[in-house]
Parts: sequence; C-alpha cells; structure tokens
Amino acid sequence: MWESESETAAGREYGGGVLTSTKHGVKIEGFHQRGNSWYVSADIPSDLQVQIGEASFHLHKYPLLSRSGKLNRILYDSRDPDLNKIAMDDLPGGPEAFELAAKFCYGVAIDLTASNISGLRCAAEYLEMTEDLEEGNLIFKTEAFLSYVVLSSWRDSIVVLKSSEKLSPWAENLQIVRRCSESIAWKACANPKGIRWAYTGRATKASSPKWNEMKDSSPSRNQLVPPDWWFEDVSILRIDHFVRVITAIKVKGMRFELIGAGIMHYATKWLPGLAGNDTTIQGEETSNNSNSSFSSGDNNSSWRGGLHMIVSGTRDETSTLQTKDQKMVIESLISIIPPQKDSVSCSFLLRLLRMANMLKVAYALITDLEKRVGMQFEQATLSDLLIPCYEKSETMYDVDLVQRLLEHFLVQEQTEGYSPSRQSLSDHKNVGSNLNAKARVARLVDSYLTEVSRDRNLSSTKFQVLAEALPESARVSDDGLYRAIDSYLKVSAIISLHHKYIYDKITKASNFIFNEIAFDLQNKFCLILP
Repeated sequence: MWESESETAAGREYGGGVLTSTKHGVKIEGFHQRGNSWYVSADIPSDLQVQIGEASFHLHKYPLLSRSGKLNRILYDSRDPDLNKIAMDDLPGGPEAFELAAKFCYGVAIDLTASNISGLRCAAEYLEMTEDLEEGNLIFKTEAFLSYVVLSSWRDSIVVLKSSEKLSPWAENLQIVRRCSESIAWKACANPKGIRWAYTGRATKASSPKWNEMKDSSPSRNQLVPPDWWFEDVSILRIDHFVRVITAIKVKGMRFELIGAGIMHYATKWLPGLAGNDTTIQGEETSNNSNSSFSSGDNNSSWRGGLHMIVSGTRDETSTLQTKDQKMVIESLISIIPPQKDSVSCSFLLRLLRMANMLKVAYALITDLEKRVGMQFEQATLSDLLIPCYEKSETMYDVDLVQRLLEHFLVQEQTEGYSPSRQSLSDHKNVGSNLNAKARVARLVDSYLTEVSRDRNLSSTKFQVLAEALPESARVSDDGLYRAIDSYLKVSAIISLHHKYIYDKITKASNFIFNEIAFDLQNKFCLILP
C-alpha cells in the first residue's frame, strides 16, 4: 500500500497556520458540546446561532464573518443587524465539517486527515472561505493538503474517495473525485519494483507502511508483488467511483485481462450471488456463496444458491432500494468490461446475464452482454446455461436466450473466419481451433437439450430450432442429440408434425450408422405415432 507521511503530522503542518483568537478580540477557552448543541467558552456571550440539521452552534459573528463570504452575504442581504440565527441545512459535510470550519475561524488548531478533508474542503467552498477575505483561508489550506498529502498517498486517496460518496455534487464539482481516481489509477499501473511501498492486499487490518520507510524494509525488495494487489482496496468504493477508477486505469494502458479480473473481484464483493470458482483471486478465499442452480425436477422448481441471498421469494418481495442498487451495479459493470475476448470468463458473463435478466436491466446492455457471451460461448458449462425464464413463460428455462447466444457465437465464428487479417494468418491450427470450438458448443447444446427436454411445456418447435441451429459438421457424433430426443419423447405426451425432424434424424442414424441409441428411439417413435 502506498502511503504518505502520517495524518497527524500532516494535520499539524497544515492546520497550524490558523489565526490566533486574540486577533478577533474574542478570548476563548475552547469548544464544548451539550447534546446537539455546541458552545464556545469565551469572555463575551455568543451573538449568532448557526443551525446545521439537528445540531446548533452558538458562536460569535466577527470570527465567522472575517473568513466566510457566504455568512457575510446572508447577514447583508437580510438587512437586519439584529439577525442572530442562520440555518444552513444544505452545508456539505454536515455538522462535523462545520465544527472544524468554525474552530478554524476562531484560531483553534485542527487536524486535517484523509477522513475529514473531503467534507471540510466542500464546506469551505460552500462557506466561501477564500483568500479575498483573508490570506491562508480554509479553501487554500484544504487544497494544499489534498494536493501535497492526499494525492501522494494510496491509502489517503482511497479514504478520501470513499468519504466523498455523501458529498455529491460538491466533491465532483471540486474535482476531488477526478483527482483521487487518477491518483489511484496511476499508482495501480505503476511498476512496484522501483517504489518503496507495501500494499494491504487481501487483509485490511494491518496499518499501512509509510513512504519514508527504509528501503531495505520494502516488501518489493524481498518478495514478488502480485498484479492483483490493488483489487481489495479499490473494491470498497461505491460503483460510480469504481467506474471512474477503472476508466482511468484503462486510459493508462493496463492489461485488459487484469482489468477484467479486478471487475470480477469487485462483482463478488457487491453481488454475492455472482460468486463462483472462476472469480477466485489467486491466494484468496472466495465468498461462501455457492453457484446458483436451478432444480429441474418438476414445474414447481425454484432458485437455490447464491442468488437466493439477494432475492428471496418472488420479485415483489424484494426490497425496492436493494433491487435498484443491484441493478445499478450490474449496469455499470457491463459498461466497463473491456471489449476484448477473454477479458472476463464466460461463466462470469453468464451469471451477470442471469442477474441482469432477473433485475430487468436495460435492453441495450443485456444485448451487449449476450454478444460478449457469444464471443466465448465454447467456454460455457451446462450449469451456466440453466437460466430460468423471468418473464411470463410456460417453460422453466430461458431457451430463447440460449438460442440467441448460439446465434451470436455462430455470427462471431463466421466473422472471424472471413476476416482478412485472420485469412492472412490462417493455417491448419486455426482451422482446427474453430472446429474444436464448434464441437464443444455442439456437445454443450446437446447436453442443454437433454436437460430442458424434461420440461413438459417445452414446445417441439423450440426443441427443433435449437437442435438445428448448428451445422451438421459441428457434431462429431449425434449420440448427444439422440439422448436429448429420447429424453424429450419420454416426457412429451403428444407427437406433432413438427417431430418429422426428429424422426428423420432417427431414421438416418438407424439406417446408415446402425446406432443402438437411434434404433431404440425409432422403435419408441413408431409406437407413439398414430
């Protein structure tokens, strides 16, 4: 973990330049709190009450007016010299930030830390504590601390960005979010070999070493730094700030597969139902949530597994706020996944697609996600494809979705096959790779057909369309398809004219291949036909 000088030392350095209380003609002994009210122990009574939410501050006009342009304007615009109460409920940072700003106005030394600097900087802007009123005012002090202390520290940049979540749009307008995001991105992309540093890695309990530690004690001299060292720290950020960091990291040229791994790690933290074996970070235990699965024993099957932690029972029973947050995270993650193939695993994409359908994510993003799955469809597993129908449908599984994924895969294969750049470099190895991919997909589709064929509500049309979607050359053997047909015939109560395709496949196999499975199926089929 990158680190700056200690926060306390930095606070003394930047907070020590406050005015003395005697300059304002008010001698104070300090601030004290009673309930939700703050009071100043002074030689003269307070003449101004500032209300911030439920907290009230009993202060003196002169120390505040000498440094706050906003308070000056409020009192001037009121045209009431006896005005002694002001409410500022919209002050960013709330009572905590105003308390520090008020102490600063009185000349009380305050410690600037990564935890309070963001709120204090926004409050200073709100109160218009500029250099026009007095040299070394609070805006200048907080800006200096941000620029020279926070942005030089990995930990402080993370803490400030995290604390900025409740300060929108002030933190955004003051470029705090942008500067912290770029600082984090620069450090994540830097070569650790030339830096004296340490990282929190997967354990956040240990305190962070400092920039000024002895070089001999630097972990980078004694051990290899894993490329995923920054995953855990960045994953504490809210999704919009995480997107800003990842976007900045992309601009700086980090490898797309490492960015994808960071996105998968973040997803497992914020979407527990998405956790799976392929998202395991090397050397780290994954979430205890198991892969989501769908029991296909009967029509009353229901979700079991990780997603049950997010959506318990029907969708109507799900918390509206929770659903909105989950949906926002999914949409944001889809938008920042690197476009390159294999930047994230196919299994991750399918689980993300499963949740996207469940939470009714924007259609354009779902379409984009389906195309991404099509690029890597040969890597999918049967359990990944067993996605239930969340729309009103007679079937348990979303067969239409799998049909679309298969079409995207075939389009991608055709596009790559006819690409001039690919043709110029094509050889027997590339051709064999394409055939192997299609063969894997064929086996996957046949296994999927076998599974969904147990659904009595699956129409023969859907069964046939999915079975015929792949070219005949894709199947090395038709055994998997025959097993799917056998399973379908066991469940189907009526054989329609659409089954001519099935009968033709069985006849071809029994006449020319003498396949035992096909011959058995032909006998069953003839018994059912009228």
